[in-house]
Amino acid sequence: MANILKVIFGDATLGVKGEGFHYIFSYPKGGLESLVKGGKEWLYRVPRPTFWRATTDNDRGNGFSYDSGMWLGADLFSRCIDRRVVINGHKIEFPQAPANNRYSNHETAKTVEVAFVFETSTVPKTKVDVSYLVQGNGKIKLSMVYHGCYGLPSLPLLGMRFIMPTKAVGYEYEGLSGETYPDRMTGANQGKFLVSGLPVTPYLVPQDCGIHMETLWLEVHRNTTLNNSDRDKDEYHLRFEAAEHKFAFSCLPYTATELENAYHQEELPQPRRTVVSILAKVRGVGGIDSWGSEPEKKYQIAADQTIKLSFFIS
Repeated sequence: MANILKVIFGDATLGVKGEGFHYIFSYPKGGLESLVKGGKEWLYRVPRPTFWRATTDNDRGNGFSYDSGMWLGADLFSRCIDRRVVINGHKIEFPQAPANNRYSNHETAKTVEVAFVFETSTVPKTKVDVSYLVQGNGKIKLSMVYHGCYGLPSLPLLGMRFIMPTKAVGYEYEGLSGETYPDRMTGANQGKFLVSGLPVTPYLVPQDCGIHMETLWLEVHRNTTLNNSDRDKDEYHLRFEAAEHKFAFSCLPYTATELENAYHQEELPQPRRTVVSILAKVRGVGGIDSWGSEPEKKYQIAADQTIKLSFFIS
């Protein structure tokens, strides 16, 4: 039946299936561990809240990474501390074993929401709520709420990180041209842009790069999988679309920590994955006096404010 979801209540996972798609949510891992559209897997790791960007030249000059280094730990080690499942708008008893035994293998729903609460490894701790709302047509609305906490250092960025199994052939988006940051946008043009490959800005010392601000939508294009029996090399894509507000994003072959660990370009690993970060906030790069001063206050991210992000995946 059109726009009706089949729901599979596993012991440690929740499956959601419809025409042309199949999703698996992992309770222990705290998120969506499999996103299959048209027979193609889009996830290599469970998406996670991301708080860190690779240190820039200006960060090194003004000591930002030293002052805010606990956000790197939070990016790597935040843990999921709570979960809930909502079927057709109604919260149900958490369906982990043995409570899931009451369900048959013919359960259906119009909407399924799976939500997770993450606790950061910062001092003091704070929380981030992440919710996946699956609609009958397979579109997912992902909502994230960061709960501000007094006493934490300024954030490098805030959003959700997706790691895809293979390297993308490119991406298309509607937003601002070129690489932009909150304090580096005035020279950009609004439009639709197609980018080939996953370009990394060739700074002498690898650092954060490839941010695109004020984005309406992003489509990532791939033509390979990790399935050796899949001979289909036609391009296929996954789309991220802004909900309430425009987002920033980066689409790179490296995580922030891989960029952070390299002192020279040749030390970067062989590109194998696609790392997409959908971002609510990004710290400015500054550079007012040859890479020594902080960015202006309005381009910094205070950690004591509540920050929200929402977007669709289709």
